[in-house]
Amino acid sequence: MTIDTNLLELLFNGANLFVLPFWTLMVLLPNTKLTRTVMGSLLPFAALAGLYLFLFVTSFNNVEGIEALSDPNLSLPDLAALFANPHVTATGWVHYLVFDLFVGRWIYWQGQESGVFTRHSCALCLFAGPLGLLSHLLTDAVWKRVVGSQVEEAMG
Repeated sequence: MTIDTNLLELLFNGANLFVLPFWTLMVLLPNTKLTRTVMGSLLPFAALAGLYLFLFVTSFNNVEGIEALSDPNLSLPDLAALFANPHVTATGWVHYLVFDLFVGRWIYWQGQESGVFTRHSCALCLFAGPLGLLSHLLTDAVWKRVVGSQVEEAMG
């Protein structure tokens, strides 16, 4: 199935805009009831995953495309050639959006449960997912060390 370029562009832009309210809530209003309610839902992930499924299934006009991605000997130039196709690129981008938002949500909930500051990690996760995750892991480790020593001092 071939998707019209205008529809593909609309889906790509729509997915980019779709995630922004969730990031805005987690970064700017993390401790509000609204944010906790919205981020408590998995529906945004189901919607994005549904879009990803649609794009994934329609990305490949032939079996060779699917076979190329499952080839254990796939080279970097071969992968780059696949991603030169706007449809494949849009599919990959939605993949990033879903997983970065999911990791951002996990970071957000970790902070809500433990009291660890997460705004900076969520913001980093929006722009560079793995760096946001690393930031949170480091912040969490430092937080536990600081809070743990304060608890020991109070008890000792």
